[in-house]
Amino acid sequence: MSAPGRPGRQAGATRTRAARLIGAALLAAALAGCGNGGEASSPPPSPMAMTDDAIGHYCGMNLYEHIGPKGQIILRDRDVPVWFSTIRELFAYTILPEEPKAILALYVQDMGRAGPDGNPPADAWIDARTAHYLIESTAIGGMGAPDALPFARLEDARAYAERYGGRIVGFKDMPEDYVLRAPELTPSAGREPAGAPS
Repeated sequence: MSAPGRPGRQAGATRTRAARLIGAALLAAALAGCGNGGEASSPPPSPMAMTDDAIGHYCGMNLYEHIGPKGQIILRDRDVPVWFSTIRELFAYTILPEEPKAILALYVQDMGRAGPDGNPPADAWIDARTAHYLIESTAIGGMGAPDALPFARLEDARAYAERYGGRIVGFKDMPEDYVLRAPELTPSAGREPAGAPS
């Protein structure tokens, strides 16, 4: 026969364990908030408008001198974006160890909205991490070289693939060797500026 009062002691021990678990959970939540000053994480900044003086980070040329999609990376400690004349350059920035990594947002231009001249409209910025990319196609982009063409919609990427060939990958699946390979600066036979499929 059990000793009198034992069920009460068990219930008290259970309440004590529960209180400790709740306390540990609250402490973990408080510590998790310390990394960002205790504030909820804020949404990424919006893309910035490309101005007449936007210069490509690697080529040092005005972005308006090039056809095709452009890119921008917004950094934590910089007031203006880092601009890119090609999409491959934007990816290279994220790979190369010497480049700053305090990245708040990455944006590329949606080729699904491009005109026949191969240029998307000024407001065609999309999140680079959610875009679909057509690579290894016969289309050329900025700097007169083959480039990764970004799309907001998969069906638009597929329509371009039917016209230009190549394959479609996501942001995380972009091959590093494709990004860092020296581009063909002179378009070869069969290559054409990437414009909206007719």
